[in-house]
Amino acid sequence: MDKIVKVVKGASKGDNVKRDDDWADRLSSRYTVAIIVAFAIIVSGQQYFIGKPLNCWEPKHFTGSHKKYMNSYCWVKNTYYLPFDDYIPREHENEKRRVLPYYQWIPFILLGQALFFYIPSFVWHGLNDRAGVDSDDILKTAHKIADMKEKKKREETLTFLSKQIHRFLTATSARKGENNSTLNKIKSAVCSRRFSGYLLMIFLFSKVLYAANVIIQLLVLNKILGTKYGAFGIDFLKGKEHADHWMSSASHTFPTVTMCDFFVRRLGNVHRYSVQCVLPINMYNEKIYVFLWFWFMMVAVITVLNFLTWLIRSILPSDKLRYIKNHLATARFQGELADEKIKYFVTKYLRSDGIFLIRLIGHNCNFITTNDITAALWKEHIQNLPPEEKSNGQDQLIKDTEDV
Repeated sequence: MDKIVKVVKGASKGDNVKRDDDWADRLSSRYTVAIIVAFAIIVSGQQYFIGKPLNCWEPKHFTGSHKKYMNSYCWVKNTYYLPFDDYIPREHENEKRRVLPYYQWIPFILLGQALFFYIPSFVWHGLNDRAGVDSDDILKTAHKIADMKEKKKREETLTFLSKQIHRFLTATSARKGENNSTLNKIKSAVCSRRFSGYLLMIFLFSKVLYAANVIIQLLVLNKILGTKYGAFGIDFLKGKEHADHWMSSASHTFPTVTMCDFFVRRLGNVHRYSVQCVLPINMYNEKIYVFLWFWFMMVAVITVLNFLTWLIRSILPSDKLRYIKNHLATARFQGELADEKIKYFVTKYLRSDGIFLIRLIGHNCNFITTNDITAALWKEHIQNLPPEEKSNGQDQLIKDTEDV
């Protein structure tokens, strides 16, 4: 299938960008990843290059080397939040300390979150190659067809694309009837391209991964940040009523003023110090995770609704038939559009993966291009019908067409 894109001369700058997904997938795998990586760069710059992520109020007798040791120790060792009206807990009273274990690792946490948002896309693109057809090449070629101005070149490319899809559909159909044992059916349905709905199955599976990822991240952040992150955005809006709260930070989750305990050995004696530290980086961390809370909620809702839409459309035979019929009815080609023929075309020729590919083209290309590709597949189907099916009545064409 690598030849599909090479048929079209003059590759565009966007040829390296994967196109075989829909806007909801790109919301997670591209835009969310880009936003999180940008936040990671901002926090990293603030921590390591621009300013000081932590400053502690040193005792009066500390020298410069003492101050450096104190700030380095308190940055590496987790500080803890202590309200101003609470007393400083003693050494053995660890249960009274709300330790902040995250602030040193925020850039790495963000990069890890970005990686997990990309994994479903990696799974989809890695598995769809096993189907015997590269859906990304199909989508890239469909985009080329949409942009072509020369009619002859467009028709040649359209014919070439339809023949490649035809080879995939007919090869899958031939394999489907090789072995009808129960064990083979289960094996084929789960892990083989012999299953006629393989592409659709892994596409829906990737959408489950997208939805699971954002939901699990909301739950994991509860543990990492030590708060109920599932309601963090609402609590932030409700809990801060001061006019300057957007420019300051005083929340319990991202406090800017913390405490640090450390020990210094002098002449055989161990001295314990409790110092007050300021974490200016938490002012940025709080705003970042407030934004991400609202963003994640939006992504979660869109992803779940998008998955349910694809699932319902892939299950309902009437929706599939109506979708293909609409594109055939508006396409410019000569031929009869008998409902029986279209039903046979949908259920026996295209089946789940063929309809899925047309829907994917419709999600990424304009309506006219989708019409033309659907019409080209219709022509390919009619031309390759056995002679007896072309001449016999339509009852023979639609026999046993309930399975899609």
